[in-house]
Amino acid sequence: MNGHTRPLTVVKYNYEGDLLVTAGKDSTINLWVVSSGELVGSFDGHNGAVYSIDITRDSKYLLSGSADNTAKVWELLTGKLVATIPLRGPSHGVAWAEGEKKFAALSNKFMSHSAQVGIYDFFPEAERAEDRFSLSLTIQDPANPARNYCQVAWMPLNENLLLALDDGMFRLVDAQTGAVRREIKDAHSESITCMSFNDTKTMMISSSKDKTAILWDVKDMSIRNRYTADVPVNAASISPLREHVIIGGGQDAMDVTTTAAGAGKFETRFHDMVLGTELGRVKGHFGPINTLAFSPDGWGYASGGEDGFIRLHKLDPEYLKLGEDDDLDDDVLTRALEDGLFDQLEEEERQENSSGKEVVPSSHAVKA
Repeated sequence: MNGHTRPLTVVKYNYEGDLLVTAGKDSTINLWVVSSGELVGSFDGHNGAVYSIDITRDSKYLLSGSADNTAKVWELLTGKLVATIPLRGPSHGVAWAEGEKKFAALSNKFMSHSAQVGIYDFFPEAERAEDRFSLSLTIQDPANPARNYCQVAWMPLNENLLLALDDGMFRLVDAQTGAVRREIKDAHSESITCMSFNDTKTMMISSSKDKTAILWDVKDMSIRNRYTADVPVNAASISPLREHVIIGGGQDAMDVTTTAAGAGKFETRFHDMVLGTELGRVKGHFGPINTLAFSPDGWGYASGGEDGFIRLHKLDPEYLKLGEDDDLDDDVLTRALEDGLFDQLEEEERQENSSGKEVVPSSHAVKA
């Protein structure tokens, strides 16, 4: 699907999985119907690259952050602009809190302004646009004014914010006071490009320019697994259907001497979440993969690339057998057992089965 004139920065499904929102460096945000690949419409209003978007659980509001030093709130289904939030610098991250009564917006260093994180209260029923948001807390790092924020996410129950920094560090801060609760300095060695949670927000995967993706236990922010590539990793996502993760990235186009899809390793890589083994690769983009997202039902995923294209991938029933017949390395199995990952996954499966949850595949997807 081609609805952007410049590289993609983010793809995101709504909670039901029937709609897909995409954004790019062309300042455009597009809304698509997943089943047909039809472009519903565009959200026009930003004057710079759009680096981050988030959607409320009820698919009513869309939040966007841009290099034009603003964040914006839109009505998802009508495209109506609800509010424009002025920021001190470019925004690479926005996120709704659980319950959608608050949101966070990053603002990176710009001219004399240092980077900061703003937490805002949201009042959608207010008559005037400027009364629909109110800044309730500002988080700064005066000791390191040159440091930038790459990503932001609300942790369970809105108690903390997780911030990813451009030097590869994670910072956990109190969402009420802004106090730093924990810093994780030894995970990634370069800029963090993505943070993505599973559907229960018990696990998170992060990716980095350091050519790795890391699986985290959200409860204590401990590392559960690490996936290594031979190119910078720009995006990662956790499957809601299988114990799989996907990662994507690629060598920068300026460093590739040929335009062949395989030359820069522009592939989506499937990994066993527990064992870490690579299960397969999917080609398609002619530039680095900048963004990935599994569909909520797990039967497909969306990818967006430096080539300006969005691809919707459908996974057929054979996908359920992926990795089942692989010979498992004894050392890998031993490490997984020692980490307790198998016990954790079995317990989650028992809870899911007891709840009667069913996976309903979508009718079909469009492959651009």
